[in-house]
Amino acid sequence: MSDAVFLGVDVGTGSARAGLFDAHGAMLAAAKRDIRMWREAGDVAEQSSDDIWGAICAAVREAMAGIDPARVKGIGFDATCSLVVLGPGGAPLTVSQAGDDARNIIVWMDHRAVDQAERINATGHQVLRYVGGVISPEMETPKLLWLKENLPETYDGAWQFFDLADYLSWRATGDLARSTCTVTCKWTYLAHEGRWDPDYFRTIGLNDLADQDFARIGQRVVAPGTPLGEGLTDQAAADLGLSPGTPVAAGLIDAHAGGIGTVGAEGSPQSNLAYVFGTSSCTMTSTDQPVFVPGVWGPYYQAMVPGLWLNEGGQSAAGAAIDQLLSFHPAAAEAREAAAAAGQSLPVWLAARAETLSGSGGVVGLAHGLHVVPEFLGNRAPFADPHARAIIAGLGMARDVDSLVALYIAGLCGVGYGLRQIIETQDQAGASVDRIVISGGAGQLPLIRQLLADAAGRPVVAVSADEPVLLGSAMLGALAAGAFASMPEAMAQMTHKSSVYQPEPGAETVHQRRYDAFVRLQQLGRSLRD
Repeated sequence: MSDAVFLGVDVGTGSARAGLFDAHGAMLAAAKRDIRMWREAGDVAEQSSDDIWGAICAAVREAMAGIDPARVKGIGFDATCSLVVLGPGGAPLTVSQAGDDARNIIVWMDHRAVDQAERINATGHQVLRYVGGVISPEMETPKLLWLKENLPETYDGAWQFFDLADYLSWRATGDLARSTCTVTCKWTYLAHEGRWDPDYFRTIGLNDLADQDFARIGQRVVAPGTPLGEGLTDQAAADLGLSPGTPVAAGLIDAHAGGIGTVGAEGSPQSNLAYVFGTSSCTMTSTDQPVFVPGVWGPYYQAMVPGLWLNEGGQSAAGAAIDQLLSFHPAAAEAREAAAAAGQSLPVWLAARAETLSGSGGVVGLAHGLHVVPEFLGNRAPFADPHARAIIAGLGMARDVDSLVALYIAGLCGVGYGLRQIIETQDQAGASVDRIVISGGAGQLPLIRQLLADAAGRPVVAVSADEPVLLGSAMLGALAAGAFASMPEAMAQMTHKSSVYQPEPGAETVHQRRYDAFVRLQQLGRSLRD
């Protein structure tokens, strides 16, 4: 396979991306297409599976320009943990109260099922031990219950309910197998026992799924990287511009693909916390034995690295929280114009401005007296509190760009303190880590990586791959193709460390004070709400 390339496909919240990698992890080409989202009142977010497939096909064809399809030896998919609903024959079936069948995906960040999640949690079922004790409205069983109660025609008429990554592998191969990653992390599949728990589904009101022997949510569950069906079907190959029969792997949730693409960079996977910083943030910690951490999802067996258990935390809004925060400021429009004129994104422009303005106290000094708890969409971990909301303290009357920079730095600090809180909670439970390995579009700037290292008190390691999430998916394709014997072997050969950001000793005191303020504000927010 000396000239072999492996295709990784990543479907995030706002775009579909395709990347081609060689066996050493070097990216040869990449392309991206935006995907559509419908937003409604009440934290409703919906997408279209046909729209997403079309975006994938366009991105793959662009990335493949000038490359012989015969060189592609394996394909891996990753995607957000969104719920896809298909009717008879695989036709899209609406999840929208507008009745549009094109809108057949409930996006991961959709919180319509808060009430259903709370009722499920009130049962105290033993299955909940494996989701940190409290199920999230972002997971699939609360969303299925919402569909049953609010759109019964859709629920009753559905042929299959898929996690998005599993939908993509089915669309590519016709194989209905689910990945242990998706169903264990988001559907309550007990991978360590190799089974669904029928009693859980009957207890929460989804008894029909158990009565049907789980035919609509997955009867065959396989490890990520397992080759599916007979590879690409003729139709999928024609759509993508690839060769029929090309091996296709069982996929991963997008954050977990980022984990696979990074945790092999230094030390053992168990010593590294994978931190995917994108629209949301996700933390993934691998352990040899199950560790139960209240408010942190898992422990999940073999959900990311074979043979290891996984604890998953993070925040529902991270990059999106920074965007939301900046949008409130009077100088946001002026800064966006300046960034556009400089050919930069707003975060890149603000980071450069912050470095110019910073003095002997570093960039954190710009946020003196200004504190942000950026929980605009609740607290995913370690409190599993979807009702939590953001708090901004110390905001004055300044309307200039420099005050926007200060707010930006304060918001990034808040993201870093949320990360520290998760690390400390896991450490107390017995899942400690030595370092953070970072991926995701929102975490690419050196200023952000250094600020996260300082705020969280752990070294932040960056990998050489510009697109670690795509790399993780390409590794799945390499496994399906038989290029590597195991996931650890693929990680060792395709992941490479590029730089390390050590916490600055001089910043420790100020970040400790700011972290203490962050925790107090968080507690105050809960008490005011209650």
